[in-house]
Amino acid sequence: MTQTKLLFASLAALVAASAAAAPPNPDADVAGLAEAQAKGATSAEEIVRHYLKRIADIDDSGPKLNAVIATLPDAIEQARRLDAERKAGKVRGPLHGIPVLVKDNIEVAGPVPTTAGSLALKDNVTNRDAPIIARLRGAGAIILGKTNLSEWANIRSGSSTSGWSATGGLTRNPHVLDRNSCGSSAGSGAAAAARLAPLTIGTETDGSIVCPSSVNGIVGFKPTLGLVSRSHIVPISHSQDTAGPMTRTVRDAALLLTAMAGRDPADTATSEADRRKTDYAAHLRADALKGMRLGVARDRIGDNPAIKARFEAALDVLRKQGAEIVDIADSRKGFEGLGEAEFEVLMVELKADLNAYLAEAPSTVKARTLEQIIAFNKAEPSELRWFGQELFDLAQSKNGLDDPAYKEALARSKRLAGPEGIDRLLRENKVDLLVAPTTGVAWKTDLVNGDQYSGPSASALPAIAGYPHLTVPMGVIEGLPLGISFIGTAWDDERVLQAGYAYEQASNARVEPAFKPSIEATLP
Repeated sequence: MTQTKLLFASLAALVAASAAAAPPNPDADVAGLAEAQAKGATSAEEIVRHYLKRIADIDDSGPKLNAVIATLPDAIEQARRLDAERKAGKVRGPLHGIPVLVKDNIEVAGPVPTTAGSLALKDNVTNRDAPIIARLRGAGAIILGKTNLSEWANIRSGSSTSGWSATGGLTRNPHVLDRNSCGSSAGSGAAAAARLAPLTIGTETDGSIVCPSSVNGIVGFKPTLGLVSRSHIVPISHSQDTAGPMTRTVRDAALLLTAMAGRDPADTATSEADRRKTDYAAHLRADALKGMRLGVARDRIGDNPAIKARFEAALDVLRKQGAEIVDIADSRKGFEGLGEAEFEVLMVELKADLNAYLAEAPSTVKARTLEQIIAFNKAEPSELRWFGQELFDLAQSKNGLDDPAYKEALARSKRLAGPEGIDRLLRENKVDLLVAPTTGVAWKTDLVNGDQYSGPSASALPAIAGYPHLTVPMGVIEGLPLGISFIGTAWDDERVLQAGYAYEQASNARVEPAFKPSIEATLP
């Protein structure tokens, strides 16, 4: 149990001592939990108690996933207030009384710090909600706790181990415990898969929602940049960062996104959000794929025959639902220099954006610049035990946002990934969306050697362009989940969700985690 959790041991004892009955089907989706509350079959308090007990049984002990860094000490009180509102005839919406776990780089009011996984931020108690959290509270959601993450959202070192932070330890994949949960929203992915909460929230700069969602066998949605506020979230890059839903179903992701989306005056990227947002769950239908043209970049699938077979089976499902599959040739042509341009942007913006965030941190936070974070890490043995901070060092060496080299890299990366990338592929092939395997299967976690990514990755183009990207479970290989990606152009979030929902309903490919110690343990 982490230091933060120990602060709330009394709450865990209260949960264990509670005689309240578990609600009917406590692991139902959002609609099921809402219906049970409406019928009086359960209450928000009973639901919260159920999930707190599950966190104690599965995350703190049992398989010991380490997916949750802290639970909120007022979670039961939040639930009681919402139960009282319901009794008085006030229901705020479909999320009324529904618990949510939040990645620990997103600020939540209360005594729990926002650490980004770093001991340097262990006292970062801001006593404020990020705007997306305020929206969720307004919609009736209960903030249950904070999830573990790859420290600093996996931007400290190229040799890092995803899912590890000095604050929260190592998050384990609930399907096979010695496999990685991917970064950086590892805790949110593992928590959603293991049913530690009905809903979780992650953040993505490039792959950090869709990769953990894919390898943990859940739905993950990275929205169009600017649909969701980034204020009071520990940053990497204002050009690519966004929060998004991580859930067990597409409908639940759509409900969560609807509550999160909207304009934030402090985040200029969201200036169009109120005009663009909609009720993303309202028009989900099982026949949404009928007549859609979906582009498949065959040269981005990779060489793994098992992944190819699962993806071909998924394409057959799409065809049977009325979609036309269009093969895209030479999809990698024209992207020369994109990776280098993105990397330059991330390094420059990391320094500028993190310095701006730390400058406004509470006085209890002593490291107030990236340079001081680097010094803190050198002085704290547990921080650099497993991997270094060479990317922090590189970012510290960069010039500011006025540097002409940075400006050129930003313009180039956005152009190549967006207008000359996704938009061109959609236009030239006359397709509505792109589909691809999200990434490979989870690799064995190795704190000594770091991450060992395998297989394809669909995250880069939509992440750099700022376009919507949805991953939906498409089956397993030896018990390890795989996801299929649906990618669209800017502000096409609703259509991406509709396509993913129709596939999900036809495929029914999500599997429950087995908490196996390893694949090899099952061999004779």
